[in-house]
Amino acid sequence: MSRRPHAPRLDAAKATVALAGVIVLASAWWSLDDVGLVRVPDAAGMLALFMLAITIGEVARLTILGRRETAPLSMAAALALTMTSLVPSGQSLFVPSSVVVVATAFAMGIGVLVHAVRRQPIGLPEVAARIVGLSVASVLYRRVPFQGRTLLEWQGAWENRRWLIAVVMLAVSLVAVLVSLGLEGAIRSQQEHSPLLRTIVNEYREAAGLTTALVTTGALIALAEVALEWLALPLFLFPLLLTQFAVRRYGAIRETYRQTIGALSCLTERAGYTREAHATRVTEMALAIGRDLGMTPREVTELEYAALLHDLGQVALRDPIPGGSTIMAAPADQQRIAHDGAEIVRRTGVLDNVARILEAQTTPYRQVREFGQDLPMPSRIIKVANAFDDLSGGHYSGPDEARAMERIHLGLGYEYDPRVVDALSRVLDRRNARTSPFLSA
Repeated sequence: MSRRPHAPRLDAAKATVALAGVIVLASAWWSLDDVGLVRVPDAAGMLALFMLAITIGEVARLTILGRRETAPLSMAAALALTMTSLVPSGQSLFVPSSVVVVATAFAMGIGVLVHAVRRQPIGLPEVAARIVGLSVASVLYRRVPFQGRTLLEWQGAWENRRWLIAVVMLAVSLVAVLVSLGLEGAIRSQQEHSPLLRTIVNEYREAAGLTTALVTTGALIALAEVALEWLALPLFLFPLLLTQFAVRRYGAIRETYRQTIGALSCLTERAGYTREAHATRVTEMALAIGRDLGMTPREVTELEYAALLHDLGQVALRDPIPGGSTIMAAPADQQRIAHDGAEIVRRTGVLDNVARILEAQTTPYRQVREFGQDLPMPSRIIKVANAFDDLSGGHYSGPDEARAMERIHLGLGYEYDPRVVDALSRVLDRRNARTSPFLSA
């Protein structure tokens, strides 16, 4: 009996790109009429400078926490552009939102083209999310009337209350960033099969510091442009540029950690204590389970490190366990392996949380259910992922997978956390759906 296929889901990435495309095309159509309403030569120089900054920022993207790619220089410059008059002080005409949206999208498009020429990931859905967020800000500030005037027009009326202008700019910038991050969270939720709401909340939480920097920088540039003109852009983007260099150095250090841990994880395999690629398989499965459960990027990183090193304590064994399957060892031996591995990691002095995860990886789930023990979620995940790989012999399909899941279900609620086992089942279902042309009962 065949299983009914699931209803098709809306592709968040394609939907975001399509939405950005519609916004840009509509803005281009409207700008054909709007561009005649302003003296463009007065604003052409400033507009070109903003577009150059946006393009440079888009080319010089950076990656945060090993997965989030962002363009802070581009976003800050674009936020400032949405709230800048672009014309000399005292004029009553302003560059409309449609022109600003088209200029922003064009500048970001050049950055995407540069990445494509370099054969680098272009990140089109994330760029589209930024365009949508900036378009919302541009429309709010330059087109939507409040008591008969747009916010840009009110800016001239509030000359004696600059603090009020600053508050409004901060609020509009915040809306733009929240819209952009919300769309990126929806895209990531679908890509990683993680809970939608929790992923978006994690996106906001992880980007809180960056959001503050972007919002304040965009507002400062827009405020200072009245007095400093073109100098405002490089002057207030420079601190953000220095911060970006610092983040890149931090990313390089993290990558060094990851490479060192990856090399250390191969130690047991090279010494013949574990099967080939066992640590890699357990890590991949553990990360898929962690994302399915909605773990934050920082928690996922710690889970990755701990999963790679989960068998490190076996190097202290006098005689290797047959096949390296710790699940076949006596409970006391499992605990000793976990403790020895945790002690080795703890001596580094920088991975204390990882050591705590390793030490608790063999603790049965009943300790939580019956005695309320604080058992880290990453430890529960590694316990399940390791058991599945040991029981299946590294074969994630067919009868081996079925036997492994049957054995794990026998220990459900006693050895293994039911939530983690359910997540493992969902991960395997998705994996099997991708490798099978049809679903069978």
